[in-house]
Amino acid sequence: MVTGIILTAVTAYLLGSLNCAIITVRLMFKEDIRTKGSNNAGLTNTLRCYGKIPAVLTLIGDLAKGIIAVLIGKMIFLILGFGWPVTQELSFIGYLAGLFAVVGHVFPVFHKFKGGKGVLVCASVLIVIDPMLFFIMILSFVLVAFFTRYVSVGSIAAALIYPFAVFFTQYTVQKMELQFAVINCAIVAVTAAVLIVMHRGNIKRLIAHTENRIDLTKYF
Repeated sequence: MVTGIILTAVTAYLLGSLNCAIITVRLMFKEDIRTKGSNNAGLTNTLRCYGKIPAVLTLIGDLAKGIIAVLIGKMIFLILGFGWPVTQELSFIGYLAGLFAVVGHVFPVFHKFKGGKGVLVCASVLIVIDPMLFFIMILSFVLVAFFTRYVSVGSIAAALIYPFAVFFTQYTVQKMELQFAVINCAIVAVTAAVLIVMHRGNIKRLIAHTENRIDLTKYF
């Protein structure tokens, strides 16, 4: 079990460190996304500064690396042997891989430990673990972002909801044992905390009323 956790964490961190916004902009424009716009190596800044195609590539890449991290983690645990019930094992692997993929995205070893905020990577693990919860979280993000016109508010709101949604669906809907639901919720709570901390600059700008709004209609 311990070996599986370590291998999954290291693999997920390295995958997360492959920041798709940085790589895409560097390959297409020979520039560093971290010196443009909000200086954030993420989807919103890529869309705002470079347009739809680089943003779509970033979207696909960030979603893919989270999914791959979970699948590799699952393979590792399959090879080493499951230590818990299979349904719990998959959830645990997914949330563990998600946490370290987010840490890698935020502090990428390949990009001098300066990356993005990890929202997409965090969402991607739910595609593998619980697609229904994935759509719920995406819907929450979209609705809040649409009505406030702040992507950051949508991201923060989704991060706040995330641990509660995971616990509710697993313990109440999926009837998972309390101890396993609590473990997953704890991992998710740490992940959510990382996401919120990475939005501290946005929170300061929201309080000062200087945060940039985004008009999604001009991109469609």
